[in-house]
Amino acid sequence: MDFRMKVMTAASFAALLVLGPAPAGATDLAVHAGRLIDGAAKAPQDKVTILVHDDRIVSITPGFTSPKGAEVIDLSTSTVLPGLIDDHVHITQGFHKGDPIHNNMTRTDFDGAIEATVFARDTLMAGFTSARDVGATTEVIVALKRAINAGAIPGPRLWVAGTPLGPTGGHGDAANGLDPELGHPHWTDNLVDSPEAARKAVRTLKRQGADLIKIMPSGGVASIGDDPAVQLMADDEIKAVIETAHSLGMKVAAHAHGKQAIDHTIAMGVDSIEHGTYADTESYKLFKAHGTYLVPTQLVGARILEHAKTHPEDLNPSAAQKALETIPTMLKNLHDAYAAGVKIAFGTDTFGMSNHGENAQEFKLLVNAGMPAMEAIKAATWNAADLIGDTKDIGTIQAGRYADIIAVDGDPLKDVTVLEHVAFVMKGGVVYKARGAPVAR
Repeated sequence: MDFRMKVMTAASFAALLVLGPAPAGATDLAVHAGRLIDGAAKAPQDKVTILVHDDRIVSITPGFTSPKGAEVIDLSTSTVLPGLIDDHVHITQGFHKGDPIHNNMTRTDFDGAIEATVFARDTLMAGFTSARDVGATTEVIVALKRAINAGAIPGPRLWVAGTPLGPTGGHGDAANGLDPELGHPHWTDNLVDSPEAARKAVRTLKRQGADLIKIMPSGGVASIGDDPAVQLMADDEIKAVIETAHSLGMKVAAHAHGKQAIDHTIAMGVDSIEHGTYADTESYKLFKAHGTYLVPTQLVGARILEHAKTHPEDLNPSAAQKALETIPTMLKNLHDAYAAGVKIAFGTDTFGMSNHGENAQEFKLLVNAGMPAMEAIKAATWNAADLIGDTKDIGTIQAGRYADIIAVDGDPLKDVTVLEHVAFVMKGGVVYKARGAPVAR
């Protein structure tokens, strides 16, 4: 939530952090699934075979079959699901105990790039085979995405926003709360204070390799001084971002807590609202009318609230008080939004308040807010893929999709917390985890 990002001098640095050669792809695999939750159907299927050729699913057939020449993967006593998707992560950021201003002023993007290779691996091993990163130094996250795609390091498929765009003094202004004489050559690159600046910033991010755009129309919680209840970007700036991004085929995610920021941004065509704290009945009607997703980020809310109560010194100045005032409403909002029929996509806002790899702890919070377990799973499979814009490749176990397959012991429809203990992970036909342990390569 608090972004103090500095541009790397070596844009491809993360791509050099190689953990070994890319794993060889499978030829033909027959996965025997004891129970299948495919991400699309309303009910699970029992005893099916998922046939995989190279990195794609070929077919799903009843019963356990072993086609000639296919290697059999026995998950006949497990529940099998599509690879999970987290639509709100910050995979280059982790938690560092102590004064966050000190940490932000002494750590570099090289530190973040090295840590990110571990965070990406932990996320994949937790069963999240795809993720949408909505805030990181652009050069670092683009290099990380390329390294994962090249097989240099293990991690989820990434759709990345790069550095979020917001107004001077708003959520994402790295100079907030600091000596005005301090500065950094690139601290202002993400600040947009006019429609013209907004259009140029979007085009620059596209050129740098971003897949989507993140904007900050309201203040935030973990940042210094800005008010989460207030709209800080002007309507014409928001509109310019959305129109330019859409013209380039990019979706837009909006960090928005306050009602005005939520309502105005939805009306201008944003694709998702992140957090959505002070949305109300009128807001929910707008969500539904425009088909906008809510990414409710319950896990980060619960963790920040816990820190505000027990270790406020680990938060930025003003953040603890803002958390105490804001987060209870944010947590309650999910129940009301889901009950009103708003589309929900799974997102944790993992950036250090919870560890990378603990993403599945969000499921329990979704269920506690009133979502049936199947709907919570759908939020992290088909819905999350739909928000990304790639249901043809990810989010379901269906013929033609990537062979992104996970398995758990137990029934997540009865106890959704079993998803916190993924025993098997396949991404693109390559097995990265089996019997609860990473596969050595």
